[in-house]
Amino acid sequence: MYLSYYGHSCIFIEGSKRVLIDPFIPSGDTPPDCDIVCVTHGHADHLGETVSLKRKTVAPNELAKYLAAQGVPAEALNIGGGIEMNGVLITMTQAIHSSWIEDAGDGYYGGPAAGYIIRMDGVTIYHAGDTALFSDMKLIRDLYHPDVALLPIGDRFTMGPDEAMIAASYIGAPLVIPIHYNTWEKIAQDPELFRHAIEKTTDMHVAILAPGERMEIADANAHK
Repeated sequence: MYLSYYGHSCIFIEGSKRVLIDPFIPSGDTPPDCDIVCVTHGHADHLGETVSLKRKTVAPNELAKYLAAQGVPAEALNIGGGIEMNGVLITMTQAIHSSWIEDAGDGYYGGPAAGYIIRMDGVTIYHAGDTALFSDMKLIRDLYHPDVALLPIGDRFTMGPDEAMIAASYIGAPLVIPIHYNTWEKIAQDPELFRHAIEKTTDMHVAILAPGERMEIADANAHK
């Protein structure tokens, strides 16, 4: 399995299927072709190119209804619910954040913000979405045992590096990848400080990916 980071919160997972999460690419590049899109919430910097892609899309219930009205084949989920799509198991998790569908005129409420557990090819990936720290991340560890945790560190609109370090300890994934930082000045962070703090005090590894960078997620990381 391969995981690519396209900047901000956009993640592309390539295994037996291709899953694209939050298809907003700050560089303006065309999103990669995919089988499934997952959108965490309605803000434009996460909804991105979802409408133009017109791929099977998983989204929170209210956002899914908006997408369906735009001709997107959308599958609605709500917090705690799951769906199987072409062998990919997708579960929607809580995220503490706002959600406003900004592309719809003056905009309107987009339902709850969310994160996702993606299970494919024996690997479990947790994309936290935009969120504050919350203690029930321990339940994500106990229920799903993620191999990879994608955590926002930008602060201001999500948790910052200190809170994300606690989140990483709650979740317990052996591999942590920071997201949602350095897109704009307001969320500027030094991810090396985040990596140093985690790797100095835990057994977890932090991978800092440059936009466009691709890495292999080895089968050895998966819980059998």
